[in-house]
Amino acid sequence: MNIRPSASIRQNYNEISMLCKNTGEPVYLTKNGEGDLVVMDIDAFSKREKMLQLREKLLSVEENRQSGAKGYSVDELESALDAVIKEV
Repeated sequence: MNIRPSASIRQNYNEISMLCKNTGEPVYLTKNGEGDLVVMDIDAFSKREKMLQLREKLLSVEENRQSGAKGYSVDELESALDAVIKEV
């Protein structure tokens, strides 16, 4: 975990930027000894957001499945995909 005082973002922006890019980890900035902000590389942020969106979708599908929503078997899905492929 990378923790820096908030003043370091002004004084060492390039160093913090490279740290985020090289490690793929966020840098936690503190103000008066307390957590204040988190800075991270844009690629790492995008990847994290996509992962969270996928988890939300999977959770929704699992909740639907547990509540009795009709799903598809592997064979049904394979047949449907084969039909789509034949149309193309």
